[in-house]
Amino acid sequence: MTSHDQSDALNRAARLHLHGLVAHWQDALEGGWALTLLDWEENERARRSLERRLKDARIGRFKPLCDFDWSFPTRCDRQSIEALMRLDFIRDAANAVFIGPNEVGKSTLARNIAHHAVLNGHTALFTSAGQLLGELAAIDSASALRRRLAHYIAPALLVIDEVGYLSYTNRHADLLFELISRRYEAKSTIVTTNRNFADWHEVFPNAACVVSMVDRLVHNAEVIAIEGQSYRLKEATERSELRTEQRRAQRP
Repeated sequence: MTSHDQSDALNRAARLHLHGLVAHWQDALEGGWALTLLDWEENERARRSLERRLKDARIGRFKPLCDFDWSFPTRCDRQSIEALMRLDFIRDAANAVFIGPNEVGKSTLARNIAHHAVLNGHTALFTSAGQLLGELAAIDSASALRRRLAHYIAPALLVIDEVGYLSYTNRHADLLFELISRRYEAKSTIVTTNRNFADWHEVFPNAACVVSMVDRLVHNAEVIAIEGQSYRLKEATERSELRTEQRRAQRP
């Protein structure tokens, strides 16, 4: 091992705070186990970090992108989605919005991106709009609200799923505006919605901040429209057809 390699390995040990190893570095080198120990420690810490980030992300179960039926939607910009999977938008603190009717794969795509981000070292958090806003709106204490907002501001990628499926009060709108504003040009946010932005006034009736909220969300964002029929209906139809074929094959 060259002196440069030894110095690099010693710096690795110091970064890992392996103070005992650093103190007996020469003995460890001569014993031939210093580099093995460093590799073990780094690999185990990386494994535990990934495990922790996956748990904190709360992505849930989802169909992997390799099984996504790109031919089923009548409109879906596959190239833009694959570009998001390269995760450059997280580095740029940019956003993405998936717009389309129910059950066309918006949540599946968002979960895949979030999962890929975690695998590549980023922090992420997946939540529905109803859960997020319901939780924040129920907090009475100003200090507790600040702490909870900080929880949602912290991840490198926040996915807010199903905006538009419910209607919300002005307080809910103000809280979402605060969250999006705090993350604006600092962290990346993905939103899935079944409503065009022109209809968000119906989601947040009488809320004065809707236009400003949308402006911050879509600035430097990839907006992807997805059109088509329900994936669940498609899969249910396919299962029904398969059972029918199986019954026919079993008849004498």
